[in-house]
Amino acid sequence: MDNFTFWSPTLFEFGKGSEEKTGELIRLFGGSKVLVHFGGGSVKRNGVLARVEDSLCKAGLPFVELGGVKPNPRSGLVYEGIALCRKENVDFILAVGGGSVIDSAKAIAIGVPYTGDFWDFYSGKAAVKSSLPIGTVLTIAAAGSEGSAGSVITQEETNLKRAAGNECMRPKFSVLNPAFTCTLPAYQTACGITDIMAHVCERYFTNTRHVETTDRLCEAVLKAVIEEAPKVLANPNDYEARANILWAGTIAHNDLCGVGRTQDWNSHDIEHELSGLYDVAHGAGLSVIMPAWMQHVYQHDIPRFAQFAVRVWGCDMHFDDPEATAKEGIARFRAFLTAIGMPATFSDIGAKAEDIPILVKNLGVTEEKPRAGFMQLAPHDVEAIYRLAL
Repeated sequence: MDNFTFWSPTLFEFGKGSEEKTGELIRLFGGSKVLVHFGGGSVKRNGVLARVEDSLCKAGLPFVELGGVKPNPRSGLVYEGIALCRKENVDFILAVGGGSVIDSAKAIAIGVPYTGDFWDFYSGKAAVKSSLPIGTVLTIAAAGSEGSAGSVITQEETNLKRAAGNECMRPKFSVLNPAFTCTLPAYQTACGITDIMAHVCERYFTNTRHVETTDRLCEAVLKAVIEEAPKVLANPNDYEARANILWAGTIAHNDLCGVGRTQDWNSHDIEHELSGLYDVAHGAGLSVIMPAWMQHVYQHDIPRFAQFAVRVWGCDMHFDDPEATAKEGIARFRAFLTAIGMPATFSDIGAKAEDIPILVKNLGVTEEKPRAGFMQLAPHDVEAIYRLAL
């Protein structure tokens, strides 16, 4: 196991009625005027936004609203939010929604105190050093952004989807009421489940040895999601199953499962080019890319993939042919994603084989600068992964 520093200071308020404490929590963390940031009309239609804003009113907190966040959140709304916060002297950002809303809120929060273009942080031109404080009221189990220090934004002019991160971007608090996720359509629920599993797999497939504790944590989260997913898809109002998936989403991405080990993240970055170019749901893109990535890299460490097959998917261990066990695990993962309604191929998400060179180019991988991770990836490797997903 590698040396590590683990810092995860977010306060989590979990359970039924937890949104009633939102105003109190903002006061606790020093907020005096709030930007309430959200997506489309769903939080208005289902009453979540009204309940949250009622809590702010009871706490005596003035606020301004900014809605309109879309999946794969866009740079244009971030600029609008930065300008609004400066004009209104906002000192606290509250995201009410899912990962896209939270990512957009984080981008606004780091953009307000910065004198340059916030995209500098996402393009690598500048490092994040400060942020307005952020709180979240989560409405979907998926991205884990409610407990993470990162954010992903799509630049509208180029369709480039890029990430930025710093510990100052980690939310001060996150309100998690599983009941808020019960109205999600089955497809969005399945996309979230896929994203959760991908977050764990990005950490699980590592070259670091002697990481049994975090291996077991990863496996436990994956097995819990595998067990609970069919329940929520069969009965969207199964509160207990929703609660387990909601907490799994947080644990999957607050890095508890990833400390002391190298991590990969190539599947995420390879997928970002798909959702940036085609505007597909992130979870749907991951469902296409993650098994293809596994198929391309499994021979790099057959014992680890065999362990994944046995411990997570319940495969029998073929001691005389561990490669067969490894391949069976990948096949079961792919079959699970298909069973919960996720796409499997480029054509399923409207992606095109002729765009593969563009996707590889946009990723920025070269022979001189290959992608590091579980297995080093040169341009031909990335192209091969995209082609395995056709």
